Amino acid sequence: MPDSAIPAMETLAPSSGRIFNEGDGHAVLLLHGLSSSPLELRYLARYLHEEGFTICAPVIEGYSAGSAEAPMERWLEGAIAEFDALAAKYDRVSVCGLSIGGALALRLIRERSNAQALALLSLTLDYDGWAIPWYRFLLDWAYYTPLRNRYRYREAEPFGLRNEALRAKIARAMQRNAFSEVGPSTISLPALHQAARLARSVRKEVAAIANDTLLIHAIDDETSSPRNPRFIIENIGASFLRTIWLDDSYHMITSDNEREIVARETALFLRESEMARGASDPGSQPVVSKALARRLRQLAAVAGGRN
Repeated sequence: MPDSAIPAMETLAPSSGRIFNEGDGHAVLLLHGLSSSPLELRYLARYLHEEGFTICAPVIEGYSAGSAEAPMERWLEGAIAEFDALAAKYDRVSVCGLSIGGALALRLIRERSNAQALALLSLTLDYDGWAIPWYRFLLDWAYYTPLRNRYRYREAEPFGLRNEALRAKIARAMQRNAFSEVGPSTISLPALHQAARLARSVRKEVAAIANDTLLIHAIDDETSSPRNPRFIIENIGASFLRTIWLDDSYHMITSDNEREIVARETALFLRESEMARGASDPGSQPVVSKALARRLRQLAAVAGGRN
């Protein structure tokens, strides 16, 4: 989340383009955070692909860094187009969103209820974490003033990272460039305004979402407090809902200290969802991932020890 206002002098350019890797018949659409790029999902994408999934982390026009800003309806159109392209080729498509990408994933899955499952990482419906500046409430007002196109708001430490070594690396990258592996150095007022519009639309419709849902959130998230996932927990219509709380990360959980846990638990949940769906479809042959196989062996060992 931005910390201080600066003139909008630089042009943001993504450090990474679209990520796509062919796997099995279960595709995962990965949606990055606001004004960022697939780079911040690189580790998760690699892990999911190693577990057998087809993964796609697209660049979305009007939403991703380096593209002309557009209303959130355009973001949704781009995400739907990516989903439909995957659904036309693969048996199952799940959606995973990071930060504001989680809000976009929720809005997408409302339009495409045939999605297999939904994973929400550091979900942001409101910027209300402990590092958010006191004047946050003024940003919506500023959008309707001449400041709208004159200023950008700069990200500041801790840059969503509890890992101090990585945080120092990101600080150096942000000083040199307008972009880093955990996102942009600045975010525009129009982008923040559209994100707020997206979040409001999600809040109105979350009860109608019945897809299997995973939430992973850091209890010390400095950008979006635990109130964000709790809203989903209390209101979503999903019958298969899992929540994982992290205690050694900040907002950028796909890059921070517990990124392995995030990746492993996401893969595990998606395979469990697939197997549950397969149980009701005798013709389905779900793939057992390495992560799921390990978990099943652990459960079997615990059960054996009790006998």
